[in-house]
Amino acid sequence: MAFAHKSLLGIAQLSTEDILTILSVAETFYEISERRIKKVPTLRGKTVVNLFMEPSTRTRASFEIAEKRLSADGINLSPSSSSTKKGETLLDTARNLQAMHPDILVMRHRAAGAPHFLDRHIQAAIINAGDGAHEHPTQALLDAFTIRRQGMPFGRLNVAIIGDIAHSRVARSNILCLTRLGANVRVCGPRTMLQPGLEALGATVCHRLDDALDGVDVAMALRVQLERFGGEALLPNAREYARQFGLNRKRLEHMKPDGLVMHPGPINRGVEMDPEVADGERSVILEQVTSGVAVRMALLYLMAGGSPDSVVKES
Repeated sequence: MAFAHKSLLGIAQLSTEDILTILSVAETFYEISERRIKKVPTLRGKTVVNLFMEPSTRTRASFEIAEKRLSADGINLSPSSSSTKKGETLLDTARNLQAMHPDILVMRHRAAGAPHFLDRHIQAAIINAGDGAHEHPTQALLDAFTIRRQGMPFGRLNVAIIGDIAHSRVARSNILCLTRLGANVRVCGPRTMLQPGLEALGATVCHRLDDALDGVDVAMALRVQLERFGGEALLPNAREYARQFGLNRKRLEHMKPDGLVMHPGPINRGVEMDPEVADGERSVILEQVTSGVAVRMALLYLMAGGSPDSVVKES
């Protein structure tokens, strides 16, 4: 039986069962990364277009690696190498790509809702790799996958998401994903970076970092996204932000003794967290990157029409 959704546009469209299905399929692909030959013929003959209209390192690279490991043919496009630089509209770009009959379009765009717009106009399955400050569903899924692989049950999980909540598509997707799985989510950051409506998404708002970290299982720091400030002075300076909201060893004492530290990257070291925290024994930041390949392999497989009940991963 095929997956219930043609495209992955956001966590908001997924049920708890959908999320658990994706995580289970990702588990079957995870061990491929540990093989000597990291390649299977699962998506041989499928074509994936990676349309990244914003900069990306981890997301883009992990999608490309996932496609190669599944034997799909991947095509990479960016603003500097596409006709959007000449004035072509996004819709015209997508229609021309559709005329070449790709199977999947992986898309990152600065405009919220861009993947939803294209999904209404083209036949290829679309995977949202981040749309403005709206959602980043694959990041939330890989974060949930990382937590699950650490043996933490979602039903008793307490998570603190810290930092630039207002500009973070990662925060929104993680709140939706983790609360749907049964976790309790707190958010904390400068008042200028906490948008209205967070409680409606299911999060508890904290204004003091120590309160947010009190007894949590996971502390997830977010990057301060200066490029989205639009010239507004939303924080005094990096030093003041680090003093009030940066993770350091002293602050980790408020967490549970076996609590995890996460970050979607890239990290501003010394701002969002001290280097000794980023590289410390509680950090699973690099595990998140590893998980990202498995989760994106699972999504490519499902969006290409693969059945969750019969994952093909031949050697």
